[in-house]
Amino acid sequence: MSTISTQQDQKELFGHPVGLFYLFFAELWERFSFYGMRALLTLYMVQEIFKALTERDVATAVVYASYGSLVYASTVIGGQISDKILGMRSSIFLGGILMALGHFVLAIENDIAFFLALSFIIVGNGFFKPNISTFVGSLYPDGDTRKDSGFTIFYMGINIGGFVAPLLCGLLAAKYGWHYGFGLAGIGMLTGLIFFWSGIKKNVFGERGLPPNQYIYEKKILGIPQKILIPIIAFLSAPFIALLLSSWQKNYVSVIFKFIGFAVLAYIGYIMYKSTLEQRKKLFMAVLITFFMTLFWGFHELSGSVITLFASRNVNLSIINASQTNALNSMFIIILAIPISLLWAYLSKRGLNPRTPYKFGLGLVLAGLSFYILALSGGSADSNGMVPMYYLFAMYFIISIGELFMSPVGLSKITDLSPKQIVAFMMGVWFLSSAYAFQIVGFISKQLAIESTDVNVGGLDTLQVYIDGFGLIAQYSLGAGIAVLIFSPLMKKLMGNIH
Repeated sequence: MSTISTQQDQKELFGHPVGLFYLFFAELWERFSFYGMRALLTLYMVQEIFKALTERDVATAVVYASYGSLVYASTVIGGQISDKILGMRSSIFLGGILMALGHFVLAIENDIAFFLALSFIIVGNGFFKPNISTFVGSLYPDGDTRKDSGFTIFYMGINIGGFVAPLLCGLLAAKYGWHYGFGLAGIGMLTGLIFFWSGIKKNVFGERGLPPNQYIYEKKILGIPQKILIPIIAFLSAPFIALLLSSWQKNYVSVIFKFIGFAVLAYIGYIMYKSTLEQRKKLFMAVLITFFMTLFWGFHELSGSVITLFASRNVNLSIINASQTNALNSMFIIILAIPISLLWAYLSKRGLNPRTPYKFGLGLVLAGLSFYILALSGGSADSNGMVPMYYLFAMYFIISIGELFMSPVGLSKITDLSPKQIVAFMMGVWFLSSAYAFQIVGFISKQLAIESTDVNVGGLDTLQVYIDGFGLIAQYSLGAGIAVLIFSPLMKKLMGNIH
């Protein structure tokens, strides 16, 4: 019997709309390109772009943090343009083409090309990332109980891409050169676009994802239809962003985010002032949850920067190289996602499923423990300052459990806790939290920067800096997690009827 059936205007496969599986592969390959490039980025900057500088770790930290912040902040703008003008299909195509262009430009051995490539990826991600997730949701009618399992399948694609990409791109970079690794990431992005295009050609999405208003889509500004003007502006914005990234000594991006943060908090304060007491309590909790998530991601995202450098300089690696260690987080997410979701289902049946504040507290405690393990690794270092690889495995295993405690519940709680009139704004703030997490990454990375003219610095010269740094991160994360657990009963009251 065929597994494909038809319901309403959509064919189905394994009980889900066929369109889900086209989006699954499009996102898998897009994440392949994104994480494949990210796995190489820090090492490439330290060993190639800034190799002549004594403070190359600092320069790398600033550029990496600025890149990460802008990648996530761009989704807020891209999502708004899609909602009001382009629609999801056009936005995904525009984003995918810009990202593919960025990856291929990275394959050019030139400093100017490097910053321009990062800028194309930043702008492209802004259009691609928020829209493909929204597209998955649009495949299911309101109240459809299959939606949660559909998103679970979709997120598995993200992690498969995140697992495979660092292994393959890292292998190519090590064997043939950096630019082969970056080139493979570009091929991955094009493959994702081909999957999406084939889904449209086969009409598996029906009428979904088209521009919200054809008149606005075609409307001319300065004699150019908006459907053409927006891609032109997106393309032309890349050199401006490249200029911001290349001016790492001034760190303009950090200054911009300080202003944005102040404005966002001032607006939330104004909304709280105008809200009822009950709304005020819930909105305060939404802000707290966002803050704790920002802190967690700030520690977690060190995997692409400081932890990759630590792996390169101070870990006795076997089988995989330093860039390939970026695959470990996704590997553990794939292994642990289903057991932990089954655990929550089991606890729910017995009325023991912890409320959100407890999960967030435990997530931060686990992040702290993971860095404490790295701090302890110094005690097992050999005479060359190299530590056993199993410490890195243990660290990624524990922080991945913490991620599964926090990440899946956060977004849904923001929508539940925010007053209806500012739900879209708070969703934007939630995305911005990842951008601010990279500012934390930049701050920590600068504190743990090694100043040396030796590209191959490592061993005893760097071990103590990293061990002391990881110990401090562990203290901050454990302290934050314990504080959340202590105040969780109060937070439960603030959340009211929201679980």
